[in-house]
Amino acid sequence: MSNERLRNALVAGCWTHGSFAQQVDVDPKSVERWVNLGRVPRRTTALRAAEILGEDVHALWPTLRQPRRGGAGSAELVALHDARADVPVSTYVELLASAQRDVSILVYAAVFLHEAYPRLNNLLQERATAGCAVRIAIGDADSANVQQRGEEEQFGHGIESRCRLALLHYQPLLGVPGIELRTHGTTLYNSIYQADDQMLVNAHVWGTNAYRAPLWHLQRTGAGGVFDTYAESFNAVWATGTPISAKG
Repeated sequence: MSNERLRNALVAGCWTHGSFAQQVDVDPKSVERWVNLGRVPRRTTALRAAEILGEDVHALWPTLRQPRRGGAGSAELVALHDARADVPVSTYVELLASAQRDVSILVYAAVFLHEAYPRLNNLLQERATAGCAVRIAIGDADSANVQQRGEEEQFGHGIESRCRLALLHYQPLLGVPGIELRTHGTTLYNSIYQADDQMLVNAHVWGTNAYRAPLWHLQRTGAGGVFDTYAESFNAVWATGTPISAKG
């Protein structure tokens, strides 16, 4: 697959494969492979090339945006991402699609999922049809904690509108066997996306929008670990939630 973003950047800068290769200090055939075959250079070379072009290195070569892996003593930590925005929506889709037993989603709104993947409801319905128990907890737009979060993240009343929009997105799932929706008014310290023994946790940082906050990927390796701590937190919030019926 060719790298059209790189090709356009070279054209815009009036670079030939040869002249750019000389500037980056690589063989012209390497540049040709980057452009025509979609090959990815080493990180140091990619950074130098991106700097010369005045481009974001991750925009030119998205696969270079690799999460940090968990170190020794962190068997449950699969990966740590500096920001939720660094995580492609395909990560969420693949996680949810892999579920065989249960899916649990705890958010205030997270409308980015429906916006980036319009088939989200179909996917959740397919999982429910396959026997998964699907639970979705959305923020109560009228709750004091949701409104407070809007002030803290400088969203104002925007977060309340997004909660209502999230409810509209999920509304077609109301009444579907195996799928439950609830609203909650808790202080949300983390958003949780769980599928069986895999989980994505998006931290919430005071004064920072969720898309800029860290996200970590956990896998359950045994009872009583970090994964279970977040799973129990979900259950606690779920217990406080208000069920949403098909009649509203």
